Order: sequence, then C-alpha cells, then structure tokens
Amino acid sequence: MTTSNAATGIVELPLGTEEEFAQLVAELVTDEAPRLFALVEEHGERVDGWILAWGMAFEDHVEIVGVDGGMRGSFPSVQRARWALSRRVKVRLVWVDTVAPLRPRSPSESAPEA
Repeated sequence: MTTSNAATGIVELPLGTEEEFAQLVAELVTDEAPRLFALVEEHGERVDGWILAWGMAFEDHVEIVGVDGGMRGSFPSVQRARWALSRRVKVRLVWVDTVAPLRPRSPSESAPEA
C-alpha cells in the first residue's frame, strides 16, 4: 500500500511488512530509551532509606518525578538533580539497570501486554 502527501505530492511507501516495521520500531525504542534511575533518601548511617524520586536520563537532560507526585524537575545532568535534592538530606543515586531483582515478579506485578 502506498500513500501520497497531497501537499507535497510525495509518494510514501511502507517500510517493509508489518512484522519488519514492528522490528524497526522496537529497535528505535531500544536505541532511544532513557536510562532509568532512583534518587533514594538515606536516613542515618544506613539505618533506613526510601525512594524520593524516579528519574529518566536522556542524552541531553534529566527528568525526575517525586514518588508522592508533588515534585517534578528537569536538570542538565543526573549529578545536578542529585545535588539539588541532597542540599537538605543525604541522597543516593541508584541506576535501575544495575540492580539485580531480589525476587521474581508475581503475575499481578507483571507489565501489561500491548
């Protein structure tokens, strides 16, 4: 199936079969996905800790969202986000992709299927 852009007159051809296009899109998402991290507030000397915010590190900036929904921020780097949150409390940076799961997910915690 071909489509034509009426404004430019350019004929657009599909990029392969549905399966090939799905693979191309999956590769795009994998290549462009932000790196996920948590900013964890530490209490005392390893006495306790909790997640303060989740973050996404893009190539040129970082976005964070507080777990309570009341905080959002955009920063030029992960270090700058950590610094901003650690001005009053001790904050640890934890990259999600470097943490081994402690337990397998139960079926109710699994991600929904597309």
